[in-house]
Amino acid sequence: MPHPSGGPSGTDTFPALCGHTHLFPGARCRVQGLADPDAFAAAPRPLDVDLRFSDGVLVAARLLTEPGEGSPLVLAVPAHTTAAGTRIDARAWRIRGLVVREGADVELVVGALPRS
Repeated sequence: MPHPSGGPSGTDTFPALCGHTHLFPGARCRVQGLADPDAFAAAPRPLDVDLRFSDGVLVAARLLTEPGEGSPLVLAVPAHTTAAGTRIDARAWRIRGLVVREGADVELVVGALPRS
């Protein structure tokens, strides 16, 4: 099933709510506004997301996919600063799972950083 090209209100970016002030292995972010969350979870595609952390900080990030079935998903997050002033370096986080939640959100479960 094809994915829509735009997010809410015709944008190309989707909101993603994160339960903490930063990412770490095991952290979760809920992507909202996907037209067909089940199809996205079954066959993810590159996606721009606005990560909203629990302290209110908003960071533009990108969910990336590698060619080939079974390839890992990676969430590329640029450097940013928490509301408390802590500087967070740019990182690419491996996504270890996607879970469709009630209310049509897709929850990303963050895994370890990919090895360089």
